[in-house]
Amino acid sequence: MAAQTVVAGALICGTTVLVAQRRRPAELAGMWELPGGKVAAGETDADALARELREELGVDVAVGDRLGVEVPLGESVILRAYLVTHTGGTPHPHDHRALRWVSAAELDELEWVPADRAWLPELAKRLEA
Repeated sequence: MAAQTVVAGALICGTTVLVAQRRRPAELAGMWELPGGKVAAGETDADALARELREELGVDVAVGDRLGVEVPLGESVILRAYLVTHTGGTPHPHDHRALRWVSAAELDELEWVPADRAWLPELAKRLEA
């Protein structure tokens, strides 16, 4: 069986990135993440990420380069992050408790979903560039 891929988007605007506060599951509720979701059968990572961000945030994006490393979540799921460029819509937390724009200095202040911590060093570099 192929691993399930989950994709996340780093939507950077100037020196800030959009982060989303999870509503569920219970063990992750209240933690912050880069928004995204599962890649469906027949979808590319880019197609899935664009669809998920449209569904979850109400924004249209262009998917760019990979951000950081691939993160294994258990034995059958891998998590990948990509840089995304906002092309339309206004971000709204349809599927999250809250959304927040954060700077590089604020990244360490948030309680992150554990898997997303792998990208924080590279994310900080991108925000400071």
